[in-house]
Order: sequence, then structure tokens, then C-alpha cells
Amino acid sequence: MAPPALRPSRVFAELDPAPALAPAPAPAPEGRLGLPALPGREVHVSGSAELSAVPDRARVSLRLGSRKEAAVAARSSVARRLQYIAHSARLRGVPEENMTVTEDFSRVENTYQMEAEVCIIFSDFGKMQTVCNLLTEKLGTSVTISPPHFYHTPEAIDTLRRQVCVTAVGNTRQKAQEVCRLFGQALGKPLLIKEEETKEWGGHIDSHVSRSAGSQTLQERIQDATAYASCRVFAVFEIKGKENRRSKLL
Repeated sequence: MAPPALRPSRVFAELDPAPALAPAPAPAPEGRLGLPALPGREVHVSGSAELSAVPDRARVSLRLGSRKEAAVAARSSVARRLQYIAHSARLRGVPEENMTVTEDFSRVENTYQMEAEVCIIFSDFGKMQTVCNLLTEKLGTSVTISPPHFYHTPEAIDTLRRQVCVTAVGNTRQKAQEVCRLFGQALGKPLLIKEEETKEWGGHIDSHVSRSAGSQTLQERIQDATAYASCRVFAVFEIKGKENRRSKLL
């Protein structure tokens, strides 16, 4: 069996040496002291970062229905439960705009059937559990509560993208500082910062189509919906050189 091939070493920083020969300084105007310009030197660095963000929203769907010989009785049975669901959610701080009710009324043979679905969006997962537990206790089998569907709002994904890029730039600058300290130099201003690669994976964006949760626990569903992002940047920094400190006698 042939030995495994050696992976090439990865250069994460490169210190550009100063030119061997520098051009002669231009003559200073009469009456002024001419200082020779130092040749420009740079440090080239690559850095990366990886961050994650748990979902910031959860959607819970509740289904209920009634089938009666009288239309009024079928409607009334569902209406009472809908009112209780909305009241319980509002008491626990769920805004009215975060609740959507869909109703369907039909005639089946010699009976009337009323069905309804309530979709509630939660930003506080603790409140979500409290509301679901309460409705399960009070309404029992007369209501079917689906497992929560966790997802990210577009604003949350944008925040993750910005944070991972800023973190990658910060890591790159830290590497450049470490290289400069190794050579006894001082890091200057950035001359170039270029995003080389970004990746995103996992997570759910706001969508009414949820995957089957199966027998997952709440924490497993949150983990399954966690979004990840990575960013790699390339940067060029100026090297200021050593600073000579001289004591001045006053």
C-alpha cells in the first residue's frame, strides 16, 4: 500500500521584506529638513470564523373540529374553543397579529362539520411551552397540537452573516498582530480586506412547510433548526516598524 500523500502546509501569514535598494530621497527644499521615506512593507494574512444561531421563532398549529346535526351547534362548539385558545395566548403576552385562524364549514351527509386551525408564532419558547401545556390540560383530545416548527426570520440570518464576517476580520487582524510581534514590528492600518469564501448550512428560514418532527425532543428540534455560517477573508496590513522612544530632557 502506498504511503498517504503529504498535505501541503497552509501559509496563513506572509511578511513582505523591505526592498534591498531604496531610491534616493528627493532633495529637501531650502530651509527644510529632509527625512528619507521608509520603503513600504506589508503583512499578508488569511483568517476565518464560524458562528451559529439558534432559531428565533417557532410556529405551532392547533386543529379542532365539531360535527353536529345542527349547523349552529357545530359552529358554537368550535367558537368556544377558539375563544379560549386566543384568550390563553393573549394572557401570556402573545400579540394578536401572531395568531392566525382558518375556518372551514361543510355539510357531510345529514350533519354539519366545522373545522378550524390556529397558527401561533412565538418568539419566547418558554411561553410557547406554557401555552401548549395549558391547552393540552384544559382541552384534552378536543384539540390537536402539532410539534413546534422552529425557524429563523430573514433579519436573524442577516445578523448571523454580518457577525461571522466581522469576527473573521477580527481574527485576521489578531493573526497579523501576532506575526508583527514575532518580528518586533508594529501593525499599521489595513490596506486590503477581501472576503474569499462564505458558507451557510443548516437552519430553517420562515416557511409554512415544516418537516416531520417525529419523536424528537424540543432541544433536538431546536438543534436541528440551528443555522451555521463561516467566512474566510484575506487581508493586507501596513507595517509601521519599530518605534524608537527617546527621553527628552526638559
